[in-house]
Amino acid sequence: MNSTEFYSEESKRHYLAHVRASADGSFVIHDLDDHLRAVAALTGGYASDFGASDWGQLAGLWHDLGKYSSAFQGYIARESGFDPEAHIEGGKGRVNHSSAGALHALEELGVKGRILAYLIAGHHAGLPDWHADEHALSSLSNRLEDKQHLKAISSARVPADVLHPAIIPSNKPLGGETGLALWLRMLFSCLVDGDFLDTESFMNGKTALPRGQFLSLSMLLDQLNQHMTMLTAGAMPSVVNRARADVLRQCSERASDSPGIFSLTVPTGGGKTLSSLTFALMHAVQYKKRRVIYVIPYTSIIEQTAGVFRGIFGDSVVEHHSNLDPEKETAKSRLASENWDAPVIVTTNVQFFESLFAARTSACRKLHNIVNSVVVLDEAQLLALEFMQPILDIINLLAQHYGVTFVLSTATQPALYSREGLGWTFRGLNRVHEIIADPNALYRDLERVTVEMPKDFHARQEWEEIAAELTTHDSVLAVVNTRSNCRELHRLMPDGTFHLSAAMCGEHRSLVIKDIRERLRKNVPTRVISTQLVEAGVDIDFPVVYRALSGLDSIAQAAGRCNREGRLNRGKVVVFMPPKQSPPGTLRKAEQTTISLMSGSGVDPMRRGLFTQYFEHFYGMADSLDKYGISDLLTRDARELKIQFRTAAERFRLIDDVETQAILVWYGESQTLLGKLKRDGPERWLMRKLQRYSVNLPRRVVDKLVADGEVSEVYPGIFGQAVSTLYDDKIGVTVGGTLDVTQLIV
Repeated sequence: MNSTEFYSEESKRHYLAHVRASADGSFVIHDLDDHLRAVAALTGGYASDFGASDWGQLAGLWHDLGKYSSAFQGYIARESGFDPEAHIEGGKGRVNHSSAGALHALEELGVKGRILAYLIAGHHAGLPDWHADEHALSSLSNRLEDKQHLKAISSARVPADVLHPAIIPSNKPLGGETGLALWLRMLFSCLVDGDFLDTESFMNGKTALPRGQFLSLSMLLDQLNQHMTMLTAGAMPSVVNRARADVLRQCSERASDSPGIFSLTVPTGGGKTLSSLTFALMHAVQYKKRRVIYVIPYTSIIEQTAGVFRGIFGDSVVEHHSNLDPEKETAKSRLASENWDAPVIVTTNVQFFESLFAARTSACRKLHNIVNSVVVLDEAQLLALEFMQPILDIINLLAQHYGVTFVLSTATQPALYSREGLGWTFRGLNRVHEIIADPNALYRDLERVTVEMPKDFHARQEWEEIAAELTTHDSVLAVVNTRSNCRELHRLMPDGTFHLSAAMCGEHRSLVIKDIRERLRKNVPTRVISTQLVEAGVDIDFPVVYRALSGLDSIAQAAGRCNREGRLNRGKVVVFMPPKQSPPGTLRKAEQTTISLMSGSGVDPMRRGLFTQYFEHFYGMADSLDKYGISDLLTRDARELKIQFRTAAERFRLIDDVETQAILVWYGESQTLLGKLKRDGPERWLMRKLQRYSVNLPRRVVDKLVADGEVSEVYPGIFGQAVSTLYDDKIGVTVGGTLDVTQLIV
């Protein structure tokens, strides 16, 4: 069919949802009736996992009702074949096709129709706010005043079973008013993923890859058991390895416990990663969970953990950390957005929690795949202080209503129990069950280091003095608090000293860590200067570790990189006072809490009971555990179905006060992948690969690099390195003084 034939009588028998060009130059129609029914089936199926299939089906049936309008049909007929974005709403000349379904839901269901109105009105632009505090024109209340969009389809031949289906939604939102926002966001995720997958299937001219193309969880558990058998059989007899075996045994035995929230309290180096994975997979198989999601702090790296998991499970693992979704979506970027369809996901706190409070379609798409899963929160003590209350609220909701089992895995368990005082209430986690029978005995068994705290917390050292002291050790790790500190100290060290920070892309860091581990194994002298990214999940073992003053939990994590295998009688950890205190915010509060707790105390800073005191003090220093009023935005007017989704999403940013932009750098095979992105646009497999070559920088720095020609826009909203001098093979991104930004803490 050619473009002029869109106007023929034959084509008028069909309403167009999408159009694509075939290989021979003709055009293929995606029938709108078929699209609505397919999306209804997909959305209803996904929503059935949390008992909301009726709402999901209606959302799918009505999401594109506006495409029945003559304005949209004329537009897509004229533009398709020439503009692949023709079916995307927004932009010059494009037709609003999402308001009609929202208005129809209100007309059919009254006030309850607002539930569907949020989903349908937002399925292109993202979940809207109800009222116009910050987004006047795009607010849902404003859009529902414009009745012309519903009138525009009044004369269309809409099938009766689409317009008035025999579905009466009766399922109530989970969690009442407190849980309404999450329930709506879960429904939105179902609709967006269903819409994207059906569209992808048509646009690709073949069936889109569905879920179920991976190995089952029971098969993955068999692979893990084989791996653990070989690992334990090859382990040398030692106190550390006996302790690790006991942790694994207890995790295996407790995996049959009823779903809920668990804590796994194990000292660093005690085998938490694979033991928690064993618990998660065994528990998932026992209770028919759908996937395991392993969440690692945004201040750390996840490449090592993902690499270990891929070594066991192969392609059944998806590693997802960098946010490469462009703000302005295109047809291709929408379909390429991540949907967490694998049985094992390795991601970050930023991706996991920001998605749970997100409004954008690309960020929300994956959420329904969290339902009925096991989530391991690795290094749980690093949950963001100023967002602690909304984070804990959503963990409780997911555990209570969505079949999610959580495991809080850390050596330094945070004080997350409920408590209240004069004029304040801390809503903690409900009924947390500890997996380890006697954590105190385990800590005694795994004492391997002596930690030297500063004699004077006011006597700061210059970097030159610290570098000179480090140089007296053949093999030493020094951990500092910011990228700029890392770069400055590394500059003063002898040639051959390794640098590790998030100014390096993930692939680069992985190769450097591999080199470091191999040198240490062979007893080759090795000096490393790193930010705190080395403290979570990085399996390296130094005889001596230096740590810039920080939170007591971070000091303990750094100590976990010292004498990790217990080969020495005692490893040595030296806490030093850097030239300046950390930048204002969480880092400085952590430092101050350590000083107030340790000054003149003389107690062992690694004593397990001290960490509860530390976190109680640390949380008490916060101005607020919900600094930006997220809970209020989502619950204050929930009874009237008035929720500020978009404003809450904009305020829920885990990286303090800095707008960041990911850039793709030249390293390894990245230039070949960047060339493909530039030629063909984003695809899911390509974006999964490219994230290993991304580095996050402040947006103002990226803007300057673009202006100077050092970075270019590779694809709308996706930026990449443009000159060879921008990336150094030792320290990563090099942009002179512009990287000296206090908030760049990793």
